[in-house]
Amino acid sequence: MIELRRNIRYVSFARARIAGLHEGEALLRDLSVTGFRLEFTAAVAFDSKTPCSITILPEDRAAVESFSLVATPEWSRAEYDTFEVGFSITASPKGKTFQRYVDYLSWISTAKTNA
Repeated sequence: MIELRRNIRYVSFARARIAGLHEGEALLRDLSVTGFRLEFTAAVAFDSKTPCSITILPEDRAAVESFSLVATPEWSRAEYDTFEVGFSITASPKGKTFQRYVDYLSWISTAKTNA
């Protein structure tokens, strides 16, 4: 599958929490400066086009504190044992922390490519 995106999506191993919409955590599968994809173990009902606040919990080795993003659901896809939702980012209240995490993911991606 070819993805035509304006910004590179980086693979992530972070967890995510969505207050009031989902008990427990989701996995942050990929992230760019404009959007991301979450993976859930069960279907989650989102009000399409309504922004929600999502707390991102980066993996420990990233050495980046948790941060929140305001994002709007754009699409969803159900697979055999997972449910994915793609979001576009509308605001990043802790912009520097968010950017530090994107920079970390970029660095990891480059390190794996050059290895």
